[in-house]
Amino acid sequence: MQTAIVLNRHFPEFEEMLSSLSDSRKRPQYEVRELAMAVITMFLYKRGSRNHADNSASKINYRKNIEMVFKMKLPDLDTSNRLMKELKPEELETIKKKMVSILISRKVLYKFRILGLYYNVAIDGTGVHSYNYEPYPECPYKKFKSGAKVWTAQVLEAKIVCVNGFSISIATEWIKNPTDKEFDKQDSELKAFVRLSAKIKKFYPRLPICITADGLYPNNTVFDICQNNNWKYIITLKDGNLKTVWKEINFLDKINENIKDEKYKKKPNKRIIEYYKAYQNIEYKKHSLNILDAIIEETQINISEKKQDKRFAHVTNFELKKQNLQKISYSGRMRWKIENEGFNEQKNTSYNLHHKYSRTSFRATQNYYQCLQIAHMINQLSNKTKIMSELIKNNESQKSYEEMCVAVLMVDDFDSCASLLEQISNRNYQLRY
Repeated sequence: MQTAIVLNRHFPEFEEMLSSLSDSRKRPQYEVRELAMAVITMFLYKRGSRNHADNSASKINYRKNIEMVFKMKLPDLDTSNRLMKELKPEELETIKKKMVSILISRKVLYKFRILGLYYNVAIDGTGVHSYNYEPYPECPYKKFKSGAKVWTAQVLEAKIVCVNGFSISIATEWIKNPTDKEFDKQDSELKAFVRLSAKIKKFYPRLPICITADGLYPNNTVFDICQNNNWKYIITLKDGNLKTVWKEINFLDKINENIKDEKYKKKPNKRIIEYYKAYQNIEYKKHSLNILDAIIEETQINISEKKQDKRFAHVTNFELKKQNLQKISYSGRMRWKIENEGFNEQKNTSYNLHHKYSRTSFRATQNYYQCLQIAHMINQLSNKTKIMSELIKNNESQKSYEEMCVAVLMVDDFDSCASLLEQISNRNYQLRY
């Protein structure tokens, strides 16, 4: 029911969006919105496969209750799969883009911006499926010395990440080889970033963005893209990256030409000291870079005073001042949320991102992926409200809470409280995050 409340509150046009999808069928039994919603519902309730979703729909009241909550018929997933094979993936990504634009325009993510202005857009790639055969012509592959090949469907994601745990997909680019010509080198994450950045700019032309990314990204091409798009960036800087920049940093250290700051924290049984150093206006090709180096010293109290040091270095185009060093460093480290709250959540829970929802159609694979991103967005908006976070906490874990919700859908008969459900669904709640 919380899911229906979120859709009603944030996306009252959601049914209309799904109804706008292309449909070439003749004399259809189900509306196109119902076919798409069946796939999204599979991910909303983490069924993990088309077969499991259909098995759940056969249990007592599950199908009837789902249809009552979302006011749509629930088809079997084989029927929906035919739509997934035919639909252009751009259509579902456009719906995702509209949903994100609504969240931005209604300031749902407003308070999570960097320095009160920039949305933290984390960039990262991941492998989705692996095959011992070529699943589609564009699929990248790895060739071993033995001559064997392994093909891996790979995707590059841009997600808005927030301190409360939001990791919301705003644009997707698949890493794929060209099919219309011979190629010397396969497609790569950095090549895909050029295409992804163009898509982000097209989707959100005026959005104040800060790109956060890992140690693959500090290079002239990425700096050019961010400068041309008027984007900020905070990118992980590894020791092997930008050797001339590190040489300059070592020289500035010797003459003590840097900005320094220290922060102290105390947690139960732990003492934390954060040391910051910043270096301004280091020339790299045609760019002027700022470098932020942080060392986090954690001491476990009463355990032989055990110390653990962590180091985080970032390259950025933010002007660095003593007052903002900690905030900039924290924002750069939030890139991890695209892996933890993003990919890991989708792979290692019953979203089951690794599952091959379609083994024969790359178009269907792309569409299932977009439906998963839409469902994950809705679930985050549902579960990360202050009220729901407390309720999930009282149920010991999010997993146990979700299992309880599915059990209620299967066992309870919503007919007996239909009018109450209607009132709850249509009530104009204020959702706080």
